[in-house]
Amino acid sequence: MSTDPVAELPTDPAVEPAVDEGPPATPLLAPRDGLPPVIETSTALVAYADALAAGSGPVAVDAERASGYRYGQSAYLVQLRRAGAGTGLIDPVPLPDLTAVQTAIGDAEWVLHAANQDLPCLAELGLVPARLFDTELAARLAGLPRVGLGAVVESLLGLSLQKGHSAADWSTRPLPADWLVYAALDVEVLVELRDALAQILEEQGKTEWARQEFAAILTAGPPAPKVDPWRKTSGMHGLRSRRQLSMVRALWQARDELARRRDIAPGRVLPDAAIVSAVQADPKSEGALLELPVFRGRANRKLVTTWFGALVRGRELPEDQLPPHSRPGDGPPPVNRWADRDPDAAARLKAARAALAQVSEQWSVPVENVLSPDLVRRLMWAPPRPADAAAVAEALRAGGAREWQVELTCDLLTEAIAG
Repeated sequence: MSTDPVAELPTDPAVEPAVDEGPPATPLLAPRDGLPPVIETSTALVAYADALAAGSGPVAVDAERASGYRYGQSAYLVQLRRAGAGTGLIDPVPLPDLTAVQTAIGDAEWVLHAANQDLPCLAELGLVPARLFDTELAARLAGLPRVGLGAVVESLLGLSLQKGHSAADWSTRPLPADWLVYAALDVEVLVELRDALAQILEEQGKTEWARQEFAAILTAGPPAPKVDPWRKTSGMHGLRSRRQLSMVRALWQARDELARRRDIAPGRVLPDAAIVSAVQADPKSEGALLELPVFRGRANRKLVTTWFGALVRGRELPEDQLPPHSRPGDGPPPVNRWADRDPDAAARLKAARAALAQVSEQWSVPVENVLSPDLVRRLMWAPPRPADAAAVAEALRAGGAREWQVELTCDLLTEAIAG
């Protein structure tokens, strides 16, 4: 009989035992080599580029933007780190041409987290990788439950990163010291994280999957200009008439032109909600427009002629110039309409989704990474004829699927189409 009084206490089956989550993460509070000075001159840039060229191994790369503050997605700080060169914090405002850095590291493997977010703004500065390792995408393929940089670093390296400045206005000058510490730490352990993820992918037999995914990012190039970007106006789904869509478009275009000219994020010039409310109210005079809540402020009172003029242009556009309800060539209709418009297509999509969910669970890969949901919808809405495995595989490749995805999904999608 035990003499431990705790061991003799009755247990409550309704109370779950505490889970041992391991030791707490160690806070990463400062760069191990100290905070380097911001590189702001050509002389300092060339010196750091020389250090990068003399360094070894992969290069950790990150960029900070001023999303929500400035127009566009330009970089306002570029961070790099390489063994033998240390960390560099480059200010691209006085140094918009980083060709010296590109020359120094162009052949090296670049390590980024969520590379698609940063590659366009880096390309504007002349920075384009030849080889890539995306730690966010690698974490998805590895089946990690959370793939944000902080979560992955904590899970695999036992370190906790600082939070709080990712959404800051990085166009601020001078940049506060605590912001610079945050930026430097984002590349501090990125190469170490890459190595940990690469080992997991190797153990899971997914190294080739990751290689194909990274290669696809590089070959995709810059994103194509968005068609009818005004259709992304938040809240406009409740607008039904083409005349209302015309007014939204006119207001959106007026706002975009003003935001571009002032280098201000469009949402700070006029919120999407204000565009939608103005279209819904359909004011017949500037005074009536100023009665709407968002337009009563001083800034919008000064711009009332601009906003009202846009509404008038949209309202008075000839019928044959009104925008259609949806973009032509948008692909399949919304899925909630499939059952009425094409019950067979709805059945195909249901079967395909169920099969892909099983593959997702089997390989511990998010279903959207197993295969693009948009590609699945297009294929189920308009399958190839005849829909044999070879034709389905060809359609998948034409839609951008990688070979590992084709091998994993071709047969099950062929079955879904046949069913």
